[in-house]
This record gives sequence, C-alpha cells and structure tokens, in this order.
Amino acid sequence: MVAGIAHEEQVQDRRPSLVDDAYAALKEAIRESIFPPGYQASAQELALRLGMSRTPVHEASLKLQEEGLVRIVPKRGIVICALAPDDIREIYEVIIAIEASAAQRLAGLTAPERAIVCDELATATDRMAEALARGDHGEWGRADEAYHQLLVERCGNGRFVRIMQTVKDQLHRARMLTLKLRTRLPASVDEHRAVIAAIRAGDGEAAHAAARRHRLNTSDELLPLLENFGLKHL
Repeated sequence: MVAGIAHEEQVQDRRPSLVDDAYAALKEAIRESIFPPGYQASAQELALRLGMSRTPVHEASLKLQEEGLVRIVPKRGIVICALAPDDIREIYEVIIAIEASAAQRLAGLTAPERAIVCDELATATDRMAEALARGDHGEWGRADEAYHQLLVERCGNGRFVRIMQTVKDQLHRARMLTLKLRTRLPASVDEHRAVIAAIRAGDGEAAHAAARRHRLNTSDELLPLLENFGLKHL
C-alpha cells in the first residue's frame, strides 16, 4: 500500500514537468513557425512530431489557447492561430506606448543602475549587428527580441511586463516570418543604440522619443509589406 502511494506521488511530481516541457516545446514550434499559422492537427499528431505523449500536449494546448496562440476546435483538433495585419497593427500600438514609457523610466534610474541596464541592452544590440554581418536572420531576430524584453523587464513596472507577455510571442512570429522582406535591419541597430545613449545620459524625454520612433519606424515598414505581398495572415 505504501509503495503504491509513493508511486502515485512520483507520477504527480512528474506530471507538471511533462506539461511544462510540452508547453515549452509547442510554444517554440509556433514561435519559429515549425507549426505555421493555420496549421491544424490532433493533439496526438502534434505529440508525435514533438516526440512527446498526447496528454501533456493537450494540457499545454489549453494554456496556449488562453494566450491566443492556438484554438482548440472540438472534433477537429488544434489550430495554430493566424495574425491578420489588423492584429499586428494593434500589437504595435500596445508596444509603442509601453516601450516608450519603459525607456523613459529607465532614464530615471540612478547612473550606476542605468549603466548596468545599458550594458545589457548594448550586448543584445551588438549581437544583432554581428548576426546581420553574417546574414544570420534567425540570430538577429532572437537578439532583437532580447533587447526589447530587457527594455521592459528592467524598467521596474510589473504591469508592463505582464502586458508584453501577452503579445511578445505573436510579435516574435511576425518578426521571424518577415525578416527577409525587411530592408531596415541596419537602421534598427542604429535606432537601438540611440535609445541606449539617451537612457545612459539620463534624458527621459529623448529616451521616450527614441524608443517610440524606433517602433513606429518598424511598424511603418512592416504593415505596408504585408499589404504589398498580400500576406493576409501570419
């Protein structure tokens, strides 16, 4: 009897880990478009492709549905949600407001605190420049995401972080699907450095303006691209 209880406890201990593993694997596959927008499959099919069992994948998909990345259709399976240009426009409206305010807050930190954050942001930006020189779009996109995540996480506003969590995976997917179409990648690196310089100098207004201008420029490039290439869904 005792052995049976111990076995049951071990199974319960392992279960959250299996679901977490399935969640992480499925989310990464969606972010990197291994499972592209509109892709539909059963939990069993997804589990087979991920090399996992069905139950954790099904439970992970419930969480991903809450985040807007998948839709569970009864008797039809799991559908990877697509993003329309209007979705991306709304996402950019959110991140423009949040990141501009985050940059302004960072500029208000003490000089030693600003130096630490700026060094982190500069490291991510240098990774972008190096990846661009190699023609490595995947690494460029990951470094770009790291920069923007740091910008928000280090500003000290927990609500900013939570709001960004709801859109960052969708934004990353749009970023990775359109990178090769975009021509302003070198300009993005320069714009990141302008934001860093304003934060390092403690100039809140300049930091706000530089961060806002950067995201507006990206939005102004990306949205017409979607229309010109007829990309109605990402």
